[in-house]
Amino acid sequence: MADTEIGIGKSGRRAYGFDEIAIVPSRRTRDPEDVSTGWDIDAYHFELPVLASAMDSVVSPATAVRIGELGGLAVLNLEGLWTRYDDPEPLLAEIARLADDADGAATRRMQEVYAEPIKAELIRARIKQVRDAGVTVAASLTPQRTVRFHDVVIDSGVDLFVIQGPVVSAEHVSSRSEPLNLKRFIADLDVPVIVGGCATYMGALHLMRTGAAGVLVGVGPGQADNVRGVLGIGVPMATAVADAAGARRDYLDESGGRYVHVIADGGMRTGGDVAKAVACGADAVMLGSPLARAVEAPGGGWHWGMEAVHRDLPLGARVRVGTVGTLEEVLRGPARIDDGTTNLVGALRASMATTGYSSLKEFQRVEVMVAPAVRTEGKALQHAQGVGIGR
Repeated sequence: MADTEIGIGKSGRRAYGFDEIAIVPSRRTRDPEDVSTGWDIDAYHFELPVLASAMDSVVSPATAVRIGELGGLAVLNLEGLWTRYDDPEPLLAEIARLADDADGAATRRMQEVYAEPIKAELIRARIKQVRDAGVTVAASLTPQRTVRFHDVVIDSGVDLFVIQGPVVSAEHVSSRSEPLNLKRFIADLDVPVIVGGCATYMGALHLMRTGAAGVLVGVGPGQADNVRGVLGIGVPMATAVADAAGARRDYLDESGGRYVHVIADGGMRTGGDVAKAVACGADAVMLGSPLARAVEAPGGGWHWGMEAVHRDLPLGARVRVGTVGTLEEVLRGPARIDDGTTNLVGALRASMATTGYSSLKEFQRVEVMVAPAVRTEGKALQHAQGVGIGR
C-alpha cells in the first residue's frame, strides 16, 4: 500500500477504522440457526467470542460469573478496587456520583481511591469467588506487576492469565530495572497467556513469538481511553486487526502450525462493529463500554479504566455511558432499541448468516470494502473512526 505524503519530510500509511469499511454480501445466505459463534482458545470453549475488558466499571466477581454463564469470558482486573478493598461497592457508588471532571476533581478523587495497595489475599478471594461458580476464570495484571503477583494468581487457580497495558512490547528496554522477559515468563507458566495491546504487524508478530495463546489488538481506541489525545499514539482498528491477522498467518508458517488468537480490543460500539472486527481477522473481541452500559455493570452507568487513575499522567477518563439493558440483552438479546448496542452476538450471527458463513474462521474470509459511514437525517453514526470510541 502506497504511503500518503503528509508533508515534504513525512509520509504515512492510510489506515481505516471500523466505520470506514463495510462487509460485502456474497452469493450465498444461510439460516442464522445454522451459524456458530463458538470460539476455542487452548482447552477452553466459549459460545460467545466475547471477552469483557478488565475494567472496574465492567467486571466485578458477580458480573464475571454472569458473563461466563452467558457463554463469554470476563477478565478480572487484579489491580482494581476489588483487590484493594474488602468491600469496594461504596467506592464504586461514590465514583458514579462524582461530578463532571471539568476541574479535575473527579480524577483526583479516583487517584486517591486507587492509591490503596493491592492485597494478595484479595486476589485469592476474588479468583476463588469466580472459580467456585463453575465458570472459566481469567485475570489481568500489567507487566509492571506481573512479576510481583503472578505466583499468587497462578496458585489461586486462574485458567487464563492476561498481561495487559496500553502498549505491551516483547522488547521493553529499561535502564532502571530488569524488564519482564515475556518469552521466558510465558514458557514457565502452566496456564495459557493472552498479552497486549499492540496495533501493528510487527508488534503482533513479536508478541506471538513469546508463546502467547492470544494477542490483544488495540492501542487508543476505547471510549474511556485517551492515549491518542495525551500521547498522540493510536491506530484505527480495522487496519490494526487486519495487520495482526496477517502476522498470525505468517507466524503460523514460521512456527510450523502454531495458531495464535487475535482479539480485537476496543473501537467497537455496535454489533456491526463486532462483525467487522471478525471480518478483518479477529478470532474474538474484548468489549468495555458496550458492557459498561449493562444494568448489572459495577460502574453504575459510568465507564473508566486504569488509565484514568494513573498518578502522574492519566491516559483515560471517566465517561458517562448510561444503561441500555441487562448483560443478557446486551450480549444475546432480545434487542429493545434499534441502534445496534444490544444483542451484539445476535447481530454478528445475522451478519454471518447474511453472507453465508457458518463459523467465525470462515467469516474471516468475507469480502470487505472501503465505505465511509453514511450520515442520515443530519445524524452521524457516532462511532466516528474506530480510534476513540468503544472500549
